[in-house]
Amino acid sequence: MNRRRLTLRCFFQVFLRTFVLQGSWNFERLQNLGVLFALAPALRQLYAGKALQDAYRRNLAYFNTHPFLGAPILGAMLNLECARSEGRPEEIEVDDFRQMVMAPYAAIGDALFWGGLRPFAAAIALFFSFKGSFWAPVIFLLIFNLPHLFFRTAGLWLGWVQGWKVTETVQRYNLPDVAIRLKEGTVVLLGGLCAYLTFQLLRGEGVPIFCGLAVVPVVLLCGWATRKGLSTLLLVWSATAIAVALVRFF
Repeated sequence: MNRRRLTLRCFFQVFLRTFVLQGSWNFERLQNLGVLFALAPALRQLYAGKALQDAYRRNLAYFNTHPFLGAPILGAMLNLECARSEGRPEEIEVDDFRQMVMAPYAAIGDALFWGGLRPFAAAIALFFSFKGSFWAPVIFLLIFNLPHLFFRTAGLWLGWVQGWKVTETVQRYNLPDVAIRLKEGTVVLLGGLCAYLTFQLLRGEGVPIFCGLAVVPVVLLCGWATRKGLSTLLLVWSATAIAVALVRFF
């Protein structure tokens, strides 16, 4: 095997170092020190002497993306560095590839993980917490971290194997649509949780169950009004005022 080819041991070292991608930030180039720290074991295997210094300097450029979706970018950068070290023709420069994908991946990662998966995992964990289960934090961590670890591992590997074409693989899975579905699922779960807690409260207070069922047409009416263009804020204020008046009346 060509000694310039990366080994699995080197890949594993890079993988572990991706967990500290954000371990050292600076105001000028943001995550660039974390990128160099992650890629350093591979660069030392690919280059020596002045070529290694040039590689270090090249990978100290500005870098900022989502830490989880940074893995496929780093893997593709390794692939491009391998091609460069072996003298193979480069389809795209490392600098050009990094600048092309880091901003879109940052937006996709924020929407998918921070705006989609994390609230979804928290909503599921709430069901366990309201039942008094100590498994709630464990459930939250598992639901959030299993996809996160998958994206880190599979993303780095696919980037290493496919090079810049890993962007086509990521695009194929329509991650922005997945983020939207997770957000919609979170809303449904929270709505179900609120309904469950409401029925539990009504049952505990001895209120007839049909009073609780009266909430259903109200929710449907609010949904219809929203689709017709009525202000959501106005609906929230109106529902709150009616709820307070009913509580005071009964």
